[in-house]
Amino acid sequence: MNCSFRYWTRIAAGNVFAAVVVTVVFSGVTWHTPWRATFEAFAVALLFSFCIGPPVATLMPRLGPRIFSRWAFPLNWAVSVAVMLVLAAAGSLLAISLLTAVGYLQGGQVFAHWFSGALRVSIVVTLTFGIMITAYEMMRAQLDAATLALRTKERDEAEARRLAAEAQLASIESRVQPHFLFNTLNSIAALVHDDPDGAERITGQLASLLRSALDNTATPLVTLDEELRIVAAYLDIERVRFGDRLRYEMQLGDGTASAAVPRMALQTLVENSVKYAVSPRREGGTIRMTASAADGRVRITVEDDGPGFDAASRPAGHGLALLDARLAMLFGDAATMRVESRPGRSAVTLDVPAEVRLKPDTTGIHVRSG
Repeated sequence: MNCSFRYWTRIAAGNVFAAVVVTVVFSGVTWHTPWRATFEAFAVALLFSFCIGPPVATLMPRLGPRIFSRWAFPLNWAVSVAVMLVLAAAGSLLAISLLTAVGYLQGGQVFAHWFSGALRVSIVVTLTFGIMITAYEMMRAQLDAATLALRTKERDEAEARRLAAEAQLASIESRVQPHFLFNTLNSIAALVHDDPDGAERITGQLASLLRSALDNTATPLVTLDEELRIVAAYLDIERVRFGDRLRYEMQLGDGTASAAVPRMALQTLVENSVKYAVSPRREGGTIRMTASAADGRVRITVEDDGPGFDAASRPAGHGLALLDARLAMLFGDAATMRVESRPGRSAVTLDVPAEVRLKPDTTGIHVRSG
């Protein structure tokens, strides 16, 4: 509403200014003209101005963008000028009709004389101010569109930061959950006397895992081999608790180890497999992580042999939903995630560009446990 008020305030001021210009330039008013004649000339000019100005100010901002989007230069300006001329003629006719209705003008000849003379003035004023208004409002519309685009971009960036923060928070929470820390510390305590080297190794792996999860300055993308080292540390910690019930395998094909993936992405998927495929089953489960490169793409799959789940259900805030949002945030349309699940096999496949590299590639990695 404030913008509308300011707009019409500018239009009203422009109409008054146009009436002053017409009074001085076209009505022959000088310093020696009696004030009554000056006021009369100004009042007539103001009437013409307000009969022409508001229609031009109302219609041209609406018609201008359509005209300019439909026709190219110079036809767009020719059509715009034609529309303004029609508005000038209609406004002049309205003003003269009002002057005739109040008795200021009498007789057909006077009407015709006034119409021909006033129309010339109206056309000049309409084109001058109409073109100015049209150009100004179109530039203002472009500025508003650019401002909206900038604000939309800022909003999207803020949303991306929020998603990243939520994903990081989810990763941190999953890594530092009390039961996970307690279980790990209990496992370390049990190994201290019987297997001091094993206790030391698990302590180091826990430190690496927590350091990666809690590092606020870390980049959002890491190489696949770096991510898998963190995953291996997590799985080794869990194997102390689950023993042979937890089996896992990692296979990286040539040209895949340096591919960029979101930090903690595979960690989230592996943790879901441990939670739903290994922990609740007496026989445990097997988790496989494979990566292959082809056609400039790297496909990474995390699968398990658990009971499966509803692949179509991804509640907001769920690990899969957050990971999907992070892929969109970091790669746009260049990365995808596919989820497949049935009893005996659940698989999540990330498809990312191979050319996003963070350090020299190491290839042919093959890690097996269990």
